[in-house]
Amino acid sequence: MTPPPLLTLGYEGADLDAFLGTLSGHSVTLLVDTRERAQSRRRGYSKTALGLALKERGIGYLHLRALGTPPSLRKEYRLSGDFGLLERGYNAHLATQGEALDQLGELATRERVCLLCFEADPGACHRSLIARRLQTLGLVGEVEHLHVPGQSSLSL
Repeated sequence: MTPPPLLTLGYEGADLDAFLGTLSGHSVTLLVDTRERAQSRRRGYSKTALGLALKERGIGYLHLRALGTPPSLRKEYRLSGDFGLLERGYNAHLATQGEALDQLGELATRERVCLLCFEADPGACHRSLIARRLQTLGLVGEVEHLHVPGQSSLSL
């Protein structure tokens, strides 16, 4: 049996309506929030508001806090800008999150899942590390990193 596909998407610089349209356009049925804290300074992207907006479009929402980047790693990354350092630390964190990874893999067999985080560039975001770990475990197959049309970011 072929493992299910997995999508990822960051909301940095994205208009909320275009963000939601991107999810709908890719037939996403469940958005899994991988932020440690599901809060945002950007209107519409905090847990409650985002969950309601998704529900209006028939898309489920799940916050998997265990897959968020621990605060100490976020701080180190912010200070150093060294993604390799973040990657090593986060991969060590992921090694302790078997239950959350198994849950995510199981959800991907029943839903069209998209992982959410802030960064527009998946190569600068921990969601790409989650996707890679899920692939390594054989829980998901192909990974597609989505981008919102008109999304602005310095990192893209």
